[in-house]
Amino acid sequence: MKFATTVLVFCVAALLALGAVMLCSSPDGSTRFLHQMMWVGLGVIACGLAALYDYRKLKRISWLIFAASLVLLAAVFLPKIGLKINGAHRWIDLHFVSFQPSELAKLALIIILAHYIDHFGRQMSVLYKPAIVKGLLWPGLIILAVLGLIFKEPDYGTMLLLAAVSSMMLITGGTRIRLLLPIAIIGLAAVGYSIKHNQNRSGRIDAYLHPEKHLEGKAFQQYQAKIALGSGGVIGVGLGDGRQKYGYVPENHTDFIFAIVGEELGLVATLGVVLAFLGIAICGIYISSHACDRFGMMLGCGITFLISLQAFINIGVVTGALPNKGLPLPFVSYGGSSVLMMLTGIGLLLNVARHAHEPVRRERGFNPFNPREVQSTQVS
Repeated sequence: MKFATTVLVFCVAALLALGAVMLCSSPDGSTRFLHQMMWVGLGVIACGLAALYDYRKLKRISWLIFAASLVLLAAVFLPKIGLKINGAHRWIDLHFVSFQPSELAKLALIIILAHYIDHFGRQMSVLYKPAIVKGLLWPGLIILAVLGLIFKEPDYGTMLLLAAVSSMMLITGGTRIRLLLPIAIIGLAAVGYSIKHNQNRSGRIDAYLHPEKHLEGKAFQQYQAKIALGSGGVIGVGLGDGRQKYGYVPENHTDFIFAIVGEELGLVATLGVVLAFLGIAICGIYISSHACDRFGMMLGCGITFLISLQAFINIGVVTGALPNKGLPLPFVSYGGSSVLMMLTGIGLLLNVARHAHEPVRRERGFNPFNPREVQSTQVS
């Protein structure tokens, strides 16, 4: 366990350091660097507190955290409180700084689902009525409350990310795939219908399918990002010597920072980023599989799924493997709310690892990480 936590901390620290270096090399980098370092400092403090606070006590306040996240998600639509930028209501204006409630909602949803699965886990996997009610209906309403508000902002990328993370948590917790499958199909059909009737987002899909038709429009970012990645070669053109960040790749310090990493530091650095996220995923799964209780296991799984899947989507968008959708690269992209919440999540994961060897009472049930293992009842 010590090795897993050491690798986890090293990977996160390396990604944070890379993000800081890339911000320094970007236009107006000094201002952004100082602002980001303020949030990183707050994030490190939050990470330390989350690692020291017994994560099992979160069950007492999980509903309070969830309710607070819903209130903040709704507050983005209030005048003089919410900020509307580029047609989207995603931020709360705190006068001296802005905050994105959907970042808090990611952790809040993971915590409440982990608590729910911990309480109703045995009833979620049976064959009869409880599987539908406990394994699908009630958690579905919890998830829908968050996704509905995020959809209204609108923020399709975060909505789909949380839908995927929630589904993975429910499957890991015992919900049968055949129950989730119809809901997933209906949900994807609804999202597809919404995209079809939204000119901006339908344009992004068409640009993804036919990029040659939109090189000066919707496909501009991804096309220029590919040029940046290709220009970097194996070792890059040199730190600070990249050209694509000067008006060619929009959002080069946030959603498309991976392209600038590839241009200036080359394939070596981009592979290093991928390996760092792979290391976080492996360590997160290892820590979760050795948690001392079901709540810790599900909490660790949710955080690991969130970080890994968000990184996968971001890199997929930048390389052109996925349609363009704005999601920051965890720990690397510029953005205070994101780095604060992601570091808090890492702190919770370290907390799960810290209590992993404590003997506690476990429910008898299926362990998804080891199908042959049936957990025995132990009393400390």
